[in-house]
Amino acid sequence: MSVVTTGRPPARRKADAARNSPELVLCWPDKRNSALRLPMQDGTLLAAVDLGSNSFRLEIGRFEHGHIQRVEYLKETVRQGNGLDENRNLSPAAMQRGWDCLARFAERLANFAPAHVRVVATQTLREARNRDVFIQRGNEILGHAIDVISGPEEARLIYQGVAHLLPQSDERRLVVDIGGRSTELILGQQFTPSAVASFRVGSVAWSTRYFPEGQFTAQAFMMAEIAAKAVLDEALGVYRRDAWDVAYGSSGTAGAIGEILATVPGNTPGLITRQGLDWLLAQLLQARSADRIRMEGLKEDRRAVIGGGISVLRAVFDLLGIEQMHVAQGALRQGALYDLLDREQPATDLRSSTVRGLMQRFSVDTSHAERVARVATRLFDAAAPAGSDKEVRELDWAAHLHEVGCRISHTDYHRHGAYILEHTDAAGFAMSELYRLGLLVLGHRGKVRKLEADLDDASFALQLMCFRVAVGLCHARRDPDIEGLTLHLESNRCVVRSRPGWAASYPQSAHLLRDEAIAWQKTPWEFVAELG
Repeated sequence: MSVVTTGRPPARRKADAARNSPELVLCWPDKRNSALRLPMQDGTLLAAVDLGSNSFRLEIGRFEHGHIQRVEYLKETVRQGNGLDENRNLSPAAMQRGWDCLARFAERLANFAPAHVRVVATQTLREARNRDVFIQRGNEILGHAIDVISGPEEARLIYQGVAHLLPQSDERRLVVDIGGRSTELILGQQFTPSAVASFRVGSVAWSTRYFPEGQFTAQAFMMAEIAAKAVLDEALGVYRRDAWDVAYGSSGTAGAIGEILATVPGNTPGLITRQGLDWLLAQLLQARSADRIRMEGLKEDRRAVIGGGISVLRAVFDLLGIEQMHVAQGALRQGALYDLLDREQPATDLRSSTVRGLMQRFSVDTSHAERVARVATRLFDAAAPAGSDKEVRELDWAAHLHEVGCRISHTDYHRHGAYILEHTDAAGFAMSELYRLGLLVLGHRGKVRKLEADLDDASFALQLMCFRVAVGLCHARRDPDIEGLTLHLESNRCVVRSRPGWAASYPQSAHLLRDEAIAWQKTPWEFVAELG
């Protein structure tokens, strides 16, 4: 379980971003700076794919006047969470079910630009040891990159999805999302989450563990609820009853239970109560098994996991003192759609705010970090004019964070920094993005062949070359003279050239650049410094 308290999310205006952090503005080269592009046009189609443990979902929306209106929604019950073996490997059958679903989604997404699609994967792929096998093939099938997100990041996106589909209100909200293998809890007000948490308990996992043959007994429900409370009891300190005014249930389990209870005379549609959960439990005990349930409102794809879902929700009600819960319309996929709007501009990209927060937490030398970032991105921009905004942002973030490990050790700070980035809960970032930043931080000093497995990626290699050159040029921790200095990538050969007399004026900088040739030995790349 991880609990994260969060600050104010980035505003939708550059002025707010500047006010939030007047001492540091993350910058990209002017010719690429997406802040200079026109805002997203009305009528633009956006898509989000949620690869959950129980179901895969595709949400397509149209951007109109600052809001996203649903155009299409597809859902398939894939139940990947059932495909994890005792070694936490996805079975071939579970992976094939997922790939088959992605192939059907891919047909619908064929004409979408990469910047208009977000694909997020949750607990099952967080756990799966062989997830890279599924993701690599899934990326090829879908034509868009799959981002495995952390539990706290999943919770943040869930809250954004719920908040954007609720009426504006100052109420303090508790949002509960019971998925297939994890449960997310969020406290928030308006569009701002104040605390997010993810727990490894869910409808698929609990159904498999406590109702393996689909048999319902009072003893099995009691054991399931006790076990769920044991996992969730860490939430009591933050999510206590006086911390929120209204409780909302998001996504599959809450929605399924809400639909069943809405068919019962006298119940309020869209409302889950303790009495309703007691009635529902009695119905399951009377049926005695999942295949014998005859209940209006229960969809066939929920039959196999309804026991686990109810036991977890009853545990949440008891533990947090909930009397009634409203079924929310928004969920993870809507949050991912609105996150695409924020990512469109550097000034509103939450990841930039997160980078600033990490720099503050680890007392990074802001001036030096900004200096290295500025030089590195300018070199990259000149060397790869066709490169993507994503690559420039990655390089910029890595440069700003390259000294986060100095609080631990000055000798091996690059190794500690890489570990911090790979294992931190960083709002807005996918786990793969943090891994890539960690690799750049790890590789910015020392020999490069320690990253041999990643150097087949030409884009990554060029990012690393520009990063290392920038660190060398900024060794004196002041603005370097880079007039006339160029970096070119010619096939697998990187050449740095300077104007005549530059090496004599800056002998230490020239020495460091020439030493780069040694660092890149025994790699697929050659580094050459031709300094005048």
